[in-house]
Amino acid sequence: MQLRICCFLLLMLGFAGTAQKQALGKVKKEELTERVYPKDSSAAAAIIFKKAKTTYTYYEQNGFVSSTDFEIKIKIYKKEGLSWANFEIPYYIGYQTLNDEYVDIISAYTYNLEGDNITKDKVVSQSKFKQTMNEYWAKQIIAFPNVKVGSIIELKYKLKSENISVLPDFQYQYDIPVNFAEYTTEIPAFYLYKGMLRGFVKPETTYKVEPTSQSFESKVDKASSSKVLQYDQVVTKYIAKDIPALKEEEYVNHMQNYYAKIVHELELIRYPEEEPKPISTTWEKVVESIYKEERFGKELKETNYHFDDLRLLIKKDFTTKDKITAVFNFVKSRMNWDEKYGYYTHKGVIKAYQDKVGNVAEINFILLSMLKLAGVEAYPVLISTRENGLAFFPNKSIFNYVIVAAVDGQENILLDATDKNADLNILPIRDLNTSGRMIQDNGTSSEIDLMPKSNSKEVLNMMAQIDAQGKVSGKIRHQYFDYNAYLYRANYNGVAKESLMERLEKKYTGVEILEYDVQNNYDFTKPIIENYAFEAANSVEIIGDKMYVSPLLFFVLEQNPFKSEVREYPVDFGFPNQDKFNVSLTIPEGYTIETIPQPKAIAMPEGLANFKYNISNTENVIQLTYTVDINKAIINAEYYDALKNFFKELVNKQTEKIVLKKI
Repeated sequence: MQLRICCFLLLMLGFAGTAQKQALGKVKKEELTERVYPKDSSAAAAIIFKKAKTTYTYYEQNGFVSSTDFEIKIKIYKKEGLSWANFEIPYYIGYQTLNDEYVDIISAYTYNLEGDNITKDKVVSQSKFKQTMNEYWAKQIIAFPNVKVGSIIELKYKLKSENISVLPDFQYQYDIPVNFAEYTTEIPAFYLYKGMLRGFVKPETTYKVEPTSQSFESKVDKASSSKVLQYDQVVTKYIAKDIPALKEEEYVNHMQNYYAKIVHELELIRYPEEEPKPISTTWEKVVESIYKEERFGKELKETNYHFDDLRLLIKKDFTTKDKITAVFNFVKSRMNWDEKYGYYTHKGVIKAYQDKVGNVAEINFILLSMLKLAGVEAYPVLISTRENGLAFFPNKSIFNYVIVAAVDGQENILLDATDKNADLNILPIRDLNTSGRMIQDNGTSSEIDLMPKSNSKEVLNMMAQIDAQGKVSGKIRHQYFDYNAYLYRANYNGVAKESLMERLEKKYTGVEILEYDVQNNYDFTKPIIENYAFEAANSVEIIGDKMYVSPLLFFVLEQNPFKSEVREYPVDFGFPNQDKFNVSLTIPEGYTIETIPQPKAIAMPEGLANFKYNISNTENVIQLTYTVDINKAIINAEYYDALKNFFKELVNKQTEKIVLKKI
């Protein structure tokens, strides 16, 4: 009996300790003196706990309105974790018929250990900022005071929303570890939500139905009285513990797409004595509601403001592709993007056209209107950009951008005139986010693939020779096609030649660049071509009477970019691509070829990627043709091991040496 009592007391003490750790305002010296996160010594910070609770309040005029209370407590371990001292809370402000969401900061403190005393610094009003990100989203920024390595910060806030069709996302995984996460919803049984789990950490979930009641003020004429509403509510609790950090690795779309989170969509309303009312919307309904807005549908119907300019652009013998090219280049040249996203116009297409400046919708609506007036079949396409994330279910807030699809025969040509380096079917990288919704003239829509259909090529031709001292010199012709040309133009157009030469010398250690020039910077019908001579002092290793050299010289990939044992999210290369090297390498007089690498070909499952390595020699000249194809922009995590092994083989092959022996 005594043993049972002791065990019970120990169990209760354990619960008390856990409860204390999960309560705001309860900070212990041991927590502040802890210098390393026990479960991950590399962690720059850790979330001690994050809790949220969504509840509903009844108003006679408006019915139920939801609000969510959040609590979060964070420990800073390293200087890299100090970024958490500027905490950001996004909220939606793009409603047309509802009030904006609202963030109420209830309490925010920084705790430190000064000597033997715990200090507590309050976040004052001057350290709370509201920032508008675009016409749909804003964020509340809290700047915690006196934060340093060892500090603990804690925050309590409420997110209020009149929109009960979706609940706030509860994210419980980040790029730092999370000890404990708990999300509770108390939802009136009148509402049936679809709860969806995203990411790779699944919480424990429990639910129960319980009776509850609320008092509310009822007004009849000018008199008011208190009434009580009794109903059942569904209480659901999600709990997750010891959640590891999800680290960003090479080739990722946007990490926000992959963190574990809980999202809710309203599916059904079932009031007493009424037929159940399905609420879950479809993409068709979402698009229809956007299309009906004046700043979308009405703006698309404006036509006469550009007629005189269009008449000068279009010739009688123009094909459809000619018309698309001419109009697209004109709009790109005339219009300047104000860097504001959105699918609604701000000042309107007519004013934007006159000012030569507009947001995304205005510029691409101008493009769309001119294409249609020129006789080209064209449609707006709603998309979510890469940093905005992927759509979990149909909703207006996931879209933040609009582009154009022009039809040429059976081909949809995707266009975005906000970027002066874009081209036909060459969208800015921000647009490449799986799929969008193409809207027909009657307001209906269909899904359209945004991803490139063919590999963008880089082709490098190199003729080089090695002298008796191991110095390599030669000439290179480097061609960039499609998206590779787009990236070159976006990054380097307008950059001085000397800076471009320095870029190459920094990238390839021990290489001196000579006689550099670049062609076709502004001719989008042709690839970018870099021509340059080079001298390399450390590409050849001399040991005794032998030389060791990779036929790829300083272009060798020496390390596998995929180092993790496992990867839970996809590998995103941005676009399918091909790298091709044609190398002619002349060996020095007085040397002979002792060994050269063997030809090799490797392919991934499902044709996702492949490389071919063909090498031969004729007397004193070595010829190499080497091609790597990444045939799919996004490779799912299930193929990570195969991809990792593919790059391991690729690195091994590239680092193999030619051995030259002195005669």
